[in-house]
Order: sequence, then structure tokens, then C-alpha cells
Amino acid sequence: MHRHRMLINGELVEAQGGAWIPVLDPSTEEIIAEVPAAGPSDVARAVEAARAAFDSGPWASSTAQERGRLLFKIAQRIRDDAAALAEIESRDCGKPIVEAEYDMQDAATCFEYYGGMATKVLGHVNPVPDNALSLSLREPVGVAGQIIPWNYPLVMAAWKLAPALAAGCTCVLKPAEQTPLTALHIAGWFEQAGFPPGVVNIVTGLGVPAGAALVAHPGTDKIAFTGSAEVGKIILKNAADNIKRVTLELGGKSPNIFFADADFEAAIDGALFGVFINQGEVCSAGSRILVERSIYSRFVEAITEKARSIRLGPPLDRATKMGPLVSREQYERVRGYQELGKKEARLTAGGNRASQFSRGFFVEPTIFADVDNSSRIAREEIFGPVAAVIPFDAERDAVRIANDTPYGLAAAVWTRDIFRALRVVKAVRAGIVWVNHMQPTYVEAPWGGYKQSGFGRELGPWGIDEYLETKQVHINLNEQPIGWYS
Repeated sequence: MHRHRMLINGELVEAQGGAWIPVLDPSTEEIIAEVPAAGPSDVARAVEAARAAFDSGPWASSTAQERGRLLFKIAQRIRDDAAALAEIESRDCGKPIVEAEYDMQDAATCFEYYGGMATKVLGHVNPVPDNALSLSLREPVGVAGQIIPWNYPLVMAAWKLAPALAAGCTCVLKPAEQTPLTALHIAGWFEQAGFPPGVVNIVTGLGVPAGAALVAHPGTDKIAFTGSAEVGKIILKNAADNIKRVTLELGGKSPNIFFADADFEAAIDGALFGVFINQGEVCSAGSRILVERSIYSRFVEAITEKARSIRLGPPLDRATKMGPLVSREQYERVRGYQELGKKEARLTAGGNRASQFSRGFFVEPTIFADVDNSSRIAREEIFGPVAAVIPFDAERDAVRIANDTPYGLAAAVWTRDIFRALRVVKAVRAGIVWVNHMQPTYVEAPWGGYKQSGFGRELGPWGIDEYLETKQVHINLNEQPIGWYS
């Protein structure tokens, strides 16, 4: 077991109160590390360091090219150390090692993308009806408080840090207390790469008090949060006290829609991948599987058969396709929904703890069929490997069911009919819609949702826009007095 320290003002430090948080391996339930339990005073130190670095440090006068070069250095360090990072992440959050390896490459790619984007932030000349030059400038918003979830720890850190730093902001990042290890592993790299002290700060702690203190601190200009809708609502209310900018990437109950003319084998794979990848701990999980009635029985039988063959196992085993859930709290939440589902629908696969493991937070991949869209397992985000299969009769029914949710993060439609595909793409109220696939995303494309799935966008040029302010500058070219009072 190793004790890690957090990063404040360029130094690796412990919490002022001296408290520590244990970090568990969810496959064995053993403590593998301890991290500082930051309190409000630690958060205040981090915000003050970020504030000073933004207001008066060398970062304030850095060029976009200089910032981009630093981000490229971080990307290269991640690529060079990808194997070790993947192992840390796999042990920390329980995801299969092969998935973790992909995540490390995605994190590096994100830093590279925004390393290039740093020099592509452009202003605008406004054609005004006056003898004047009117300009629109883009400037960094300031100090960004960033709170990330436990399902994709380093990828989420990259999604937050890279665009903010490219824009010229300074950051205070709070990883999830369950999975802080990869963020802390790279903490020392920022100073080594050449970032001035205080530009990047990483504090570990519980949502209350550490996360709450970060949101409430008057020194933060923006809060970026990825997590549950319940916590997102609290953050939005608290951030309103200081009228600070907020972006929220929250939960979902995404529909994965299958029409009868879809390629059947690809559809079966897509249904399972959409909901069971990363143990179902994915905000965009296709947890509502909508199937046209003419293929419904065959479809349910096929996904049930294939789900039973998904290999559960230790995260570091390269043959493992599904690891444990991240924590006991999450395990108990998912187990509760498994039991609830048995009362609301027809269980066809799983539904229990994975009994072949004596320790660890393992549950079976679970499928409920004949689900009513008004049931709790169809309306509430479970954030685990639990699928609700719902039949529909026609395209309009599929769209109605898909949109009958408080969420609007993602959706997918499977069909060979391009006209139908595009009609459904336009009709579904979601921020991301896939056609004949589900879950791939790339740093070049925007990520975010409608309705209670949040607002604002991450990734692509939209991601850096969230960390920029727009300033109007009016330059009078007429040297004569206005003459209003003559």
C-alpha cells in the first residue's frame, strides 16, 4: 500500500488535517493505497494558487504556442508510461486491462488535440456602421474548478484539463475519491513539463467537504462537473450564489433502437456492447434496448444467450470482458436494481451477484425483457450492467418511447434504411446519436446532452469554447469630438 500526495501550487502535499482516504481494489476489496482527505482549507490553498497563477504569474503572459507545447509533453509522457497507467487504472476502478489500455491512448490523444487547438482560438472583426474598428476577442474564463467521476478516471481528467489549459485557464481538479490514482500518478509531470506552479492543482477528497468547497469558493470562475444528475443539481444551485459559469455532463437512460431490417448479428453485438462495456458504468450506456416487435422474441433469445458467455474475471486478466463494479456502494445500488427488476419485468439473464467470486464487487450481466417504459428500471439510471428490453410496433412508437425520459445524453438507431435512420436521428432528443453503432466517440466531436443530462459540451472546438470568454473591443477611428453637448 502506498500513500499518495496531492498537487497544490507545484508541490506534492498531504491534507492539512492529516486525514487519509483508503483506495480499494474492487476485485479483491483490499486497500491498495491511501490519498489525502482534503478539506475546505486545502481546497482554498489550491484555488488561491490557481488564482495567483492566472492573475499575475507567468501563465498569464504565456503564448498559445507555449501552452500547446506543454500539452504535447504531457501527452507523450502518458504514451510513454501507458502500460503502468493502465495497470493502475485497472486495479483502481475494476475495468478490464484491455479497456484501460485504450483509455490511456484516448487520454494522450485528448492532450494532443488541445495542444494543437491552443493556437486555433480566433477572434472576429465585426462590420459595424461607423468609422471604427470593432473586434471580438476570446479570452480564458479564469480559474476552473473541475470535478470528475470514477468510471473513466484519466480520460475524464484529460477531457477537463486539456481544453482549459489550452484556453489559458488555470485548474483545480478533484478526482473521484474512489479512483484518484492515475490523476495523482501524473501530478508531478506538469511541473516537469514546464507548467508554472499553481496552473494545475489536483486535490483529493470526498464530495463533501472537498467538492462542495471547490464549487462554493469565490475564487473559481467556472465549475465543470461530470457525474450524476442528483449531484449536478446541487452544484448548479450552489454555483448560482456567485453566478459562476457551469458545465454539466450528467447521466442518461439512453435508448438503443433496433429495427427489423438491421443486420442481426451486428445488432446483437451492438446491444450488448452498448450496455455492458465498462461493466455498464457508462453515462451513455444503451440501457434501454428498444426492439421492433417482429424480431423481438428472436432478439431477446439471442442477446440472452450471448450475455451468458461474457467472461467475468480479475481486471488484470487479458481475457476478462467484465470486471467488478467500482465500490461496495455501487455494488449495492446495482444489486438493488437487479432485485427490483425481478418484480417489474421478466428476467432472462443474470440478476444476481456473480457467485464464482468469493470476494470483490462482481455482479452478473443482467437482462430484463418485456419492460414497461414507465417502470423504475426503465426510467432511473442504474449505472451498471442491467439492460431493459422494450418492444415497439412502429417507428413513431420507437421515437415516442426513446424520448419518454428525463434524460437526453445519447441514443442509437440500427437499420439499413437510410431514410428511416435520418428521420430517427432528427426526432430523438439527445446530444449524441449513433447509427448502426453505439459508444464510439472521438475528441474531434462534441459530447454532451439534452434535458437533465446537462448542458455545455466537451471535446472538439466546443470543449475549448466552454473555457473562453468573449470580449467586444470598439476602436474609434474618428478623431473629431462626439459633439453631443456642443
